[in-house]
Amino acid sequence: MSQTGRLQKALGYEFGDPNLLQLALTHRSVGNANNERMEFLGDSIVNHVIADFLFHRFPKVREGSLSRMRASLVKGITLAEVSRELELGEYLHLGPGERKSGGKRRDSILADTLEAVAGAILLDGGYVVCRDRILAWFDSRLSSMTAEQDGKDPKTRLQEYLQGRGQSLPEYVLVSAEGEDHAQTFLVACKIPASSTETRGSGTSRRIAEQAAALSALEEVANGDA
Repeated sequence: MSQTGRLQKALGYEFGDPNLLQLALTHRSVGNANNERMEFLGDSIVNHVIADFLFHRFPKVREGSLSRMRASLVKGITLAEVSRELELGEYLHLGPGERKSGGKRRDSILADTLEAVAGAILLDGGYVVCRDRILAWFDSRLSSMTAEQDGKDPKTRLQEYLQGRGQSLPEYVLVSAEGEDHAQTFLVACKIPASSTETRGSGTSRRIAEQAAALSALEEVANGDA
């Protein structure tokens, strides 16, 4: 399978016009033909799709909380994490200076590239297809979000829960990482020092696995207090 084929498989979308994808992967350091305009378009569509999802998922949540929930999902760090999960950095077209300085690992470049790819899918396949891809990329984050957490991820909620009870912070240990580099599955253990609680979570990145383990731990300790 070609590089473009592997990336399209990871994205869950096959381009009718592969040139759009290549342009979305081209950083401004390469030249005038770059992804900045697609990034502009993608930024808007990502914000809209996430806002629309939250609006319908949480019909009783007020605007301020919805805004904080959306902000936690579309902030640069989160976009960069999703970009890494899709391994977009491996496919970036960078100028010599950016390549030498490690641009393919830089959060800002990865976040912008994810938005540009979303914009490219919008242009190539239309709104519905683009919406479905964005929701798929953010699925683990969206599915673990509740109105009560107000935009906080499971690791943050678990940390605050334990701190509120004067307990030590949880420890996360990588148990295993299996599969090829572009399709690994990570298994992480979450251990709570103050108790015998130890839960495990798996995912396509260590970050997702840690969040899954934290969510299981939070549910376990909360049930123990009930």
